[in-house]
Amino acid sequence: MDPGVRTPLVDFFRRGEVARDVRLVAAEGAFAPRALDQLALLLILKDDADPEIAGAAAYTIDRLPRAALEAFIGRTDVPGEMRQYFTALGFTPGGVVEDAEAPLIDTAESEPVQATPTLDGAPEAIEVKALSALGVLERMKLATRGTREQRSVLVRDPNRLVAAAVLSSPKLTESEVEQFAKMANVAEDVLRVIGTNRAWTKNYGVIAGLVRNPKTPLAISMTLLQRINDRDVKLLAIDRNIPDPLRIAARKRATASRSS
Repeated sequence: MDPGVRTPLVDFFRRGEVARDVRLVAAEGAFAPRALDQLALLLILKDDADPEIAGAAAYTIDRLPRAALEAFIGRTDVPGEMRQYFTALGFTPGGVVEDAEAPLIDTAESEPVQATPTLDGAPEAIEVKALSALGVLERMKLATRGTREQRSVLVRDPNRLVAAAVLSSPKLTESEVEQFAKMANVAEDVLRVIGTNRAWTKNYGVIAGLVRNPKTPLAISMTLLQRINDRDVKLLAIDRNIPDPLRIAARKRATASRSS
């Protein structure tokens, strides 16, 4: 079923673009950045074409702590589709949510995230090499539960699922998103997700970073250009690092601003 949740990570599962081993771990309740994503993944995976994954998800749903689940589905930000599913099973929304950023169940709690290997070299190179030595699932866990420095590396991961896990991390801050928006070495998908997120694009630093970033999809840059202040538009008008159509649009706006 469609749980009504739209986050970068959930969207990958919803589109069926996730490897079997990762789907199985999520179905078993051993991976999820927070309660909302965990419930969304379980509702998607209970209908998985693989019987083992579907069965594992159904079993995990049965094991969810009743009081915590009822409190969570009583939140106003929980999609109606999700609330209706659980109320149909006999759960009554209501109660106090202790920690909305934590998963409702964590079967991997006794298994700490694998430490990154120790390597010699410059700090940045060490972090990149150490993280790349880990498997996809371990990188995903670090993307959601690791440090700010690890997220800064993993958002550039060639595996799009890992980068999506970074953008779905409950630990992710607005200043980190602003930093990601300025990175020219992240995938276009990362910049597209940031540029279409209403909450993040309320931050002028995020908007400005995306418009100046030559990797940002042009359609997003052109739309966000309308929200750039006149001083920054003048700089964009002479910036040869951005796409020509964007620079030309900035030049036209700068010219119109001078003549008005």
